[in-house]
Amino acid sequence: MAKNLVIVESPAKAKTINKYLGKDYLVKASIGHIKDLPAKGLGVDVDDDFKPTYEVIPDTRKRNNKRIVAELKAAAKIADTIYFAADPDREGEAICQHLAEEIVPKRPAKATFRVMFNEITKRAVNEAFEHPKQIDQNLVDSQQARRVLDRLVGYKVSPLLCRTVGGKLSAGRVQSVALRMVVEREREIERFVKTEYWSIAARLAAHLPPTFDARLFKVGEQTVKTGGFDQDVKRGEILINDENLATQLVTEANQQTFVVNEVTRKERKRNPVPPFITSKLQQEAARKLGWAVKRTMMVAQKLYEGIELGAEGSVGLITYMRTDSTRVSDAALAEVREFVSKQYGAAYLPEKAIHYRSKKDAQDAHEAIRPTDVARTPESLASYLNNDELRLYRLIWQRSVASQMTPALFDQTTIDIGAGRFIFRATGSVQKFDGFLKLYQEGRDEKSEEDEEAERTLPPVEKGETLALNQITPEQHFTDPPPRFTEATLVKALEEKGIGRPSTYAAIMTTILAREYVEKLEGRFHPTELGKTVNDLLIEGGFADLFNETYTARMEEELDSVEEGKLKWTDALHEFYDKFSLDLIAFTEYTKRIKDEELPTEEVCLKCETKGMVRKRGRFGKYLKCLNCGATRDAQPKAETNGGAAGTDAAGGAAETAEPEICELCDKPMQLKRGRFGPFLGCTGYPECRNIRKIAKSGVAAPAPVPLDEKCPVDGAQLVRRFGRFGEFVSCSNYPKCKYIKQESTGVKCTRPGCEGDLVVKKSKRGKVFYGCEKYPDCDRVYWDKPVLEECPKCHAPFLLEKTTKKQGTFRHCAVEDCGYSSNAADDEKPKTKPKVASTKKAKRA
Repeated sequence: MAKNLVIVESPAKAKTINKYLGKDYLVKASIGHIKDLPAKGLGVDVDDDFKPTYEVIPDTRKRNNKRIVAELKAAAKIADTIYFAADPDREGEAICQHLAEEIVPKRPAKATFRVMFNEITKRAVNEAFEHPKQIDQNLVDSQQARRVLDRLVGYKVSPLLCRTVGGKLSAGRVQSVALRMVVEREREIERFVKTEYWSIAARLAAHLPPTFDARLFKVGEQTVKTGGFDQDVKRGEILINDENLATQLVTEANQQTFVVNEVTRKERKRNPVPPFITSKLQQEAARKLGWAVKRTMMVAQKLYEGIELGAEGSVGLITYMRTDSTRVSDAALAEVREFVSKQYGAAYLPEKAIHYRSKKDAQDAHEAIRPTDVARTPESLASYLNNDELRLYRLIWQRSVASQMTPALFDQTTIDIGAGRFIFRATGSVQKFDGFLKLYQEGRDEKSEEDEEAERTLPPVEKGETLALNQITPEQHFTDPPPRFTEATLVKALEEKGIGRPSTYAAIMTTILAREYVEKLEGRFHPTELGKTVNDLLIEGGFADLFNETYTARMEEELDSVEEGKLKWTDALHEFYDKFSLDLIAFTEYTKRIKDEELPTEEVCLKCETKGMVRKRGRFGKYLKCLNCGATRDAQPKAETNGGAAGTDAAGGAAETAEPEICELCDKPMQLKRGRFGPFLGCTGYPECRNIRKIAKSGVAAPAPVPLDEKCPVDGAQLVRRFGRFGEFVSCSNYPKCKYIKQESTGVKCTRPGCEGDLVVKKSKRGKVFYGCEKYPDCDRVYWDKPVLEECPKCHAPFLLEKTTKKQGTFRHCAVEDCGYSSNAADDEKPKTKPKVASTKKAKRA
């Protein structure tokens, strides 16, 4: 019988640790937290120094928590010593504290210890058990302060939102700040007015090739902002604010002789980047792998807890993935330096190990995210890891090894060319030693000047050499609005501003998407109408100074001080609550006032023609309601549409003009409404007539359905071309009575035995094109790649799949799994992989 009980969070972690400890240890999993604040009720006594009331988490369909706690209690009762081995962070410490309170028997007294390890390896685990500790109360207090803060904000503000706006809504201490950042960025874009400007580029030729471009750098002594001129310091060129001035300068420069004034050559270094911390891993996985933060952290958790490696059993492959420290242990540094020396040679190994400086508030007790054994290359693990695990492990391994390699070296050349009173400049660089770039290059959110330089090749020239002018042109440009946030740039902004912590970013992104406050379009966050409404209510209602970047960042610093033992957790909460309670009173009065107010207007109801609709506020912003018949419509500023009836302006406003469009189904007026996907035109005959038309963000309403010379095969009515969320489609004119939609056929028959359907073009809920059988749901055969009616030359299958990639261009491959045919010759030398046959569930989710 085991004398020692070890408790971790997950079964995977338990399995990995168990093989290192031997028969005297029983390792069991708590499956995360076993206690929390109650699901119903505040669970915090504000008047008793914020005393929290915890309870064992109730059972759910997926988890029998009572059984887990009972099993742990039984194991603790017969054990001599109990070790709590949850993750080495605030949440892990709180789990350990709750376990100690709940499962350790009062009598007989048991010896209890806290063990922590940053990696799950035999060396790290044994070392942790040789030097056990006690639970750190400062860490417990820090987690408790955050939990109580989040409960106070969520429990007291969310119900007011729900009652005012409707639906299941929530506010959060950090979540609402992130939403505010997205909404304010969107409004910056809406207010943005693009400005025209011009630059001048000369295409020149030297005695030796290649030809190259030089940009206007100086006009006389004007290199800074003056009348008509501005200077792009980053690119080193003159920007001209007036087209006529640009044309005059081009005309003058065209008459000059272009002579090389100066050639400057210098060596430039590009240093390697530190190994990953949590936020940088999230950003890089978003840039390079296209992953959401949640997906990155889930895969990293698996790599940390352990992967089955054949005869080795379960092995933890990376260090703990929630860290803000770039520190690497001396033993790990020695291992990676030895690997670099053997694998890449002495030229790639720095004289000394590189030590990176962590940010000032980093917890250096942790290490950076790195492989637990650098000798386990991604290639050696390919047969044990699934695709996601391998891709993320490769990213972590490459960055970790590259961080201990020599800098890359570039020869940078700058050529200054005189032409009368003008100076033109050309820059370029050539890599002469790849250094760490041999293995890894960090992704970028935007193209840098270094990247542009690397793409430019300059000819060898000498000072005094005359150059031939092939062409000189003014180039028109327009200023760009600030870009919308991607997951990578939002994480970066939150980190830079000190808002939240990287371990919480996944939950923040998940929540604002799940609540439909934002939506991701082409990888960027767009606030929904609901998100704007919630944000505006919070800011206008009195929380402008609470849900802002500066205050939230200062609150995070105070919570860090609690963790360091410099501040009592209750003192931090008192400071917060004194301010929060006053804002809450103001917000409560504000929500009651706007909920009850019904501001009369002169607007006439389009349904019953009663004058005096009242202005109200709802889930999708302000709207008008008829007190006679209950009909509603949007209440935003006026704007034009293609039909002259109703729509949205460039800033997203929407309203009606004097001449409403007529519904083509029932001849009643159409009116502007607002829903979860923004404004749209809806028939005033609703609910008898459910006809709607989408309104694009440009403010243009979708045109009325266009009749076609085809009959519906279901009811014989005329088919019409409609315009929906995902583009054009053809359907029955009797919709919604008849829901027939004509599918775009590929001309290829489905090959599933017994099926006689055609493979047709479909779109998923997120607008992604895929190809499926028209007989769905009776036949669920689908493909991501386009079926083409061409016989496979290898196995004679009746059709091939056509695919286009940036690297390989367009090519065709066989749909039969075991065939492996590809029209791309390079593919014939690669291991054969299965064609991309999608499941219907994945197609729906995409």
